[in-house]
Amino acid sequence: MKNKFFGDKFTLRIITVAIFILLAVAGLAFSLYLFLIAKNMYMYIVATAFAILSIISGFFNISASILYYRSYFYANYIENIRKKLKPVTNYPNVAVAVPVYNEDPKTVEDTLVNLKKLDYPKSKVHYYLLDDSTKEDTRSELKRIAKENHFRYVHRENRKGFKAGALNNLVKDLKDEFIAIFDYDERLTNPNFLKDMVPYFQDPNLSYIQTEKTHRKSNLFADSINIFDGFFFKFIEPARALNNTAIFAGSCGMIRIAALKDIGGFPEYVIEDTFFSFKSDLYNYKSLYVPKVYALGKPIKKFTELVKQQWRYNYGDTQFLRYFFKNRKDMRGSPISSMDYVTHGFGLNYISVILIMFTIVSIFIVFSAVPFVNLNVNQIFNVRYVGLDLEMFGSIALVLSFLAPVIMTKIYFNSIKKGFMVFALNFALAFARTKAAIAAITHMNPGVHWNRDNDSGGSKLLFSVANTRVELAFATIIFVLSFFAARTNHISGGLWLMVYGFMYLFTTLFMYKYG
Repeated sequence: MKNKFFGDKFTLRIITVAIFILLAVAGLAFSLYLFLIAKNMYMYIVATAFAILSIISGFFNISASILYYRSYFYANYIENIRKKLKPVTNYPNVAVAVPVYNEDPKTVEDTLVNLKKLDYPKSKVHYYLLDDSTKEDTRSELKRIAKENHFRYVHRENRKGFKAGALNNLVKDLKDEFIAIFDYDERLTNPNFLKDMVPYFQDPNLSYIQTEKTHRKSNLFADSINIFDGFFFKFIEPARALNNTAIFAGSCGMIRIAALKDIGGFPEYVIEDTFFSFKSDLYNYKSLYVPKVYALGKPIKKFTELVKQQWRYNYGDTQFLRYFFKNRKDMRGSPISSMDYVTHGFGLNYISVILIMFTIVSIFIVFSAVPFVNLNVNQIFNVRYVGLDLEMFGSIALVLSFLAPVIMTKIYFNSIKKGFMVFALNFALAFARTKAAIAAITHMNPGVHWNRDNDSGGSKLLFSVANTRVELAFATIIFVLSFFAARTNHISGGLWLMVYGFMYLFTTLFMYKYG
């Protein structure tokens, strides 16, 4: 395949690698520059802080470049596996499970109706609706829907273990050989799912298969969120699958029940899928990723819904890091496999916690006591001063970080607008993700901040301000500091901080516009 502007697929990977390496080098070079011009302890501390952040950022950028490069080779890898598969003559028994918790019955019904269209021997497939709902009217409606669509209705009064607990409750008594899991809002688009997946399990050591997940198209906001998943499933997951570390993403996947029981079932955490993937690896099972879409999830149209999702992801990823470092000694894989899990666990923390820390360190840099050239408006365009102003270097680095996601979104998804949206969303979610990480470290209730819907019918503006007061306060402080920097002729430093301020305002803007 060729991109009309950037060339063929391999060229795209090389461009992507170059972007990530450039970002890593730029950050480390700027750190070195800070040390070279430091004249006092204050600036050495600031330079050290920036260097540590740059090293962390460089590690993730280099890791990302490796993943994007290696993903290019996955198509041949999976095709070679497919060619060796033998035709299936005796189909195994499969359980199809849909876990739900106080979900919209109409959406669930649409999912169940479509799943019944799976092309598979009727006597070999058994359907289950796992309902942990606490609302009586919802339970009653879901039970009716399950009965009408010939799904066995399974209800738990105790939500122990969340989704993992519901699945473990089902699996313990299952006689089927495999279980296929779908989310409550995933509409089947390809009825061949089971027939396509079963042949891969001819490898007796294969524990699970994950397919590509995506959502139905909607507005700019929802489609931009879909790109989050797009980057993961199109580039990161294939590269990880080459290392046998493909992540089971919770749905649109299939698991060998014997393997699941062997490892003790799903670990009962809020992101049971990541824990299950790692534990399967610990038990020396294989995993596989099939880069094909079989179902489309409901688009995320509300910002509060996205906050809820990202809170859960980062809470769980932070829990996973503790679990990983506790058990990594038992891993049989290569150091690259360990790096896959580390980068996955730190991923959202990297683009949230580190982002905020970079912002804070940038403030200290702008107001550093180091003697440097202070540019006024006229001097900015004077070639003689280019490369001398400390903040100017920082501004260039900031511009590069802006351009990277925009360029990559243009390359792979042919949309500059969505690239800017993806970048803005990372800033908008930075504090929510960071608070989730803190909550996980301090063992707070994982559900405390998941629901932020404006059901009261009150003012959208007041609701938006109330729910983003931390981000608003942070942005306001940055704007004030930007003004003071500009007043003292630190024009580039003032612009640098002003850009940061505007980016953190996106939390309130998204909350107001998308609810």
